[in-house]
Amino acid sequence: MKSAVVLLPGLNRDRDMIAALTKISGQAPVTVWQTETVIPDVDLIVVPGGFSYGDYLRCGAIAARSPVMRAVAEKASAGVPVLGVCNGFQILCEAGLLPGALMRNTTLKFVCREVKLKVTNAGTRFTAGYAQDQVIRCPVAHHDGNYFADASTLDRVEGEGQVVFRYAEGTNPNGAINDIAGIVNDRGNVLGMMPHPENLIEPEHGGSDGRPLFEGALGLLGRGLAA
Repeated sequence: MKSAVVLLPGLNRDRDMIAALTKISGQAPVTVWQTETVIPDVDLIVVPGGFSYGDYLRCGAIAARSPVMRAVAEKASAGVPVLGVCNGFQILCEAGLLPGALMRNTTLKFVCREVKLKVTNAGTRFTAGYAQDQVIRCPVAHHDGNYFADASTLDRVEGEGQVVFRYAEGTNPNGAINDIAGIVNDRGNVLGMMPHPENLIEPEHGGSDGRPLFEGALGLLGRGLAA
């Protein structure tokens, strides 16, 4: 299965994401630079984490207006799965591909630790490898992960099952409203999440709780997965 990783100035988790996708799919993803206006035919597009453009203005605000993100939006509109992790989540919100916004952590401090996530919607492509209400482990590393949406948007997101991950067991690291850690768009093909599943995919990482997300996103479930 083919994947693509978007590269932007200031991102620093692109190599982690490339390594995870290569390990799971058996082939290296194509990399797409900020100035590209066309993304090749792939089965998954990923916008990784980091600090695109130094987080100037707002996290993800400049990146969301880059040529490559217009190409990502076109692919998402055509139904291609898109995953944004950490800064990638911020970028997807700034680009209008996901509702809401990511604000400064309520502690006003950068947080880097492991949290627990509850799978609140196992009916998406991204979460098909998990059981409904399953609790998994996942690391976080961010300063602006406090998810917020106005009341009407929040009602819609909650009511339509767009919240797919919540921080569980009191591990909310940023004050996100309703403990929201990850959401999908109304079509279910765009996922944004603050935690880093690419950093927990094999025993050498201390666990593989993040692996089923990529297997589902790549369409590998039930196919004889890559080792």
